Amino acid sequence: METRSAKRKKMAQIMENEAKAAATDRISDLPDAVLHHILSLLPIKTAAQTSILSKRWKFLWTTFPDLDFRTIDPHAFSSRNLQSSDFETSGHPLASTMDFITQVLSTRDKDSDIRALCFRARLSFSRLNSLIRSAVRHNVKELDIEVTPEVRTDEYFNFPRCLIASKTLRVLKLRSGFRLPPSSIMKETFQSLHTLSLTLGPVDHQAPLSDLFTESAFPFLRNLHLQLCFGLRVLRVGCLALRDLSLEKCINLHGLDVVTPKLERLRVSECFHGYHNKSWVRINAPKLESLFWQYNAVADVTVFERSNVLHEASVDFVLVMSKNDKVSMDKLQSAINFMAGLSCARSLTLDSKTIEMLSNSNFYIEPLYNLKSLELHTCFNKTNIQGLACLFRSSPTLHTLIVKIIDHNKFDRKQWNKDLDMTSNEEEQYWESEIPTLKPFLQHLKVVEIHGFLDCENEVTLAKFLLKNGKALEEMVYFTGHCNTSSTLRRQKVRQHMLMGVSWASSNAKVTFR
Repeated sequence: METRSAKRKKMAQIMENEAKAAATDRISDLPDAVLHHILSLLPIKTAAQTSILSKRWKFLWTTFPDLDFRTIDPHAFSSRNLQSSDFETSGHPLASTMDFITQVLSTRDKDSDIRALCFRARLSFSRLNSLIRSAVRHNVKELDIEVTPEVRTDEYFNFPRCLIASKTLRVLKLRSGFRLPPSSIMKETFQSLHTLSLTLGPVDHQAPLSDLFTESAFPFLRNLHLQLCFGLRVLRVGCLALRDLSLEKCINLHGLDVVTPKLERLRVSECFHGYHNKSWVRINAPKLESLFWQYNAVADVTVFERSNVLHEASVDFVLVMSKNDKVSMDKLQSAINFMAGLSCARSLTLDSKTIEMLSNSNFYIEPLYNLKSLELHTCFNKTNIQGLACLFRSSPTLHTLIVKIIDHNKFDRKQWNKDLDMTSNEEEQYWESEIPTLKPFLQHLKVVEIHGFLDCENEVTLAKFLLKNGKALEEMVYFTGHCNTSSTLRRQKVRQHMLMGVSWASSNAKVTFR
């Protein structure tokens, strides 16, 4: 049997072992990769300060692969407010953000690669070149920088040539301040780059970008993003490996030629202003899956080769009217050609201007046989009824219809009146006359959502029509939004009339007001 003395010795030994275990630095014993991940979760200034903890952490800092200096306040290290205790590495205070970046790069282990380098700063061209050369020597893979000249002038940095020759660079993001080299110099360069993002500002002073993005210059480029490239008038993209192309706010663009056999996603937003006399668009992307064409004017000439795998598309045209407040026939035909390129889409979103354009034209729209979901943003007035009917006729196998009413001011929205509704109004007669041509649409439609539903005649007429003729209808949801007490009572009357005064074509239909 164990004596009391033996038990006390045993407990004392256990407590001593636990105390030693508690004093052990288990974190420092973790592998470098794990500790690097922990450091990546901290602001880089805090991460750098860990170098004073021990020799292990000092060595760890010199091999840290992800250097993101964007978390540093550019005024934090100004010469006016710097104190010796603010920040130190190896006992030397830093006088500026750029001094910090320079010192971090200079103290790195010579054999440690840089996975990512990100910074924003105002500096001289020589200092920028020195930083980038240092990053290239450390086989940088991702570079994200925003720089402006140290002296406030209209000058731009020349593109660092050492980047062009880099064999390890995979991601390059440049924001403002750069003058790109001519396309002749860019041939057979960037052989490893797969992502390029350029936010350049005015490009009138630069070499033409129209022929820059070729297969020889970017053989492995998969993602290309151009933003705020003012003055860019014509752009041709022919990178055969490209998967994702995004153009944003290149407002002077009037010519776009995209020939990319592997392109999957295309976004063009606020690029065509519509006041150029000979604007044109050519898109040849047979594997395109997603298209977002937003806030762009209708081009004079459009050639859009259809994609058989197009999954979703969103179109928001800006209509530029002539002196007689009409869209030219050429632009209407060009818009119809654009719509024809969407004939295989499975999900489609259209804005009110597109619906208005379809209402004012007699052009034939190719049927959208694959379309299962259609979302319409419309002001819902009489002028758009023909456009809605045109879209319904062109969607013979539609499953889900979502209507978002964007005009809540009700300027042209006549309130529904139960007494006047005893006789068919003009809109109701129109919808009834369209039943033969809408038969496939009405036999397949199962879900209807109407957002912003009010007690207005056009909305009630369409809702009643779908209830009376939608033979496959399973669910109809009205999102009415907030309203006052008088409006609530009125809408209750509308609901009662719609639910009780209409003979539903589908016995499985369920109507919900939210």
